[in-house]
Amino acid sequence: MLMSKKICRSHHEWEEVGHYSIDKFTQHERAEELIESNRAMNFLSGIIHRSFHSSTSQYHTEIRQKGRVHSFTSENHLKQSDINYNEEEDSLIEDTAATINVILEEMVADKGRLWLRAVLFQMWIETPNYTELSKITRIPRTSISHAVEEAREHIKQELKNRGINYEH
Repeated sequence: MLMSKKICRSHHEWEEVGHYSIDKFTQHERAEELIESNRAMNFLSGIIHRSFHSSTSQYHTEIRQKGRVHSFTSENHLKQSDINYNEEEDSLIEDTAATINVILEEMVADKGRLWLRAVLFQMWIETPNYTELSKITRIPRTSISHAVEEAREHIKQELKNRGINYEH
């Protein structure tokens, strides 16, 4: 849900988009495969992003309908099966996300080499398109992609240094 809030930039629909996206992900034929390969969060973020930002998305046509948001009916809730919820895993994900935010804040505070990488990484999170970022910043696309990759590697190393086992 935090990812949905961030992708939707705290828009009043963020919670509805998050629930809708989770529902679509759990119904997807490759959901288990993505979970086992630790790619579920990336896939889910794509569903959230497309659902919220695309006027041709299934969410837009089914729920939003030209700006009107409709909640799920109780009938839809009855059709959904119970999902095994792992509170420890959810807590670990939240803790890891909070730690990543702290690492990014530390990188921004660095005001040196890490500052640029952190800023470009944060921009890339908001606009995950190197070409678009290049147009916005007037920094070459390749330089942006290298900076984002270096920021990722730094974050992974910092997580490892802090004893958080993050496989991705």
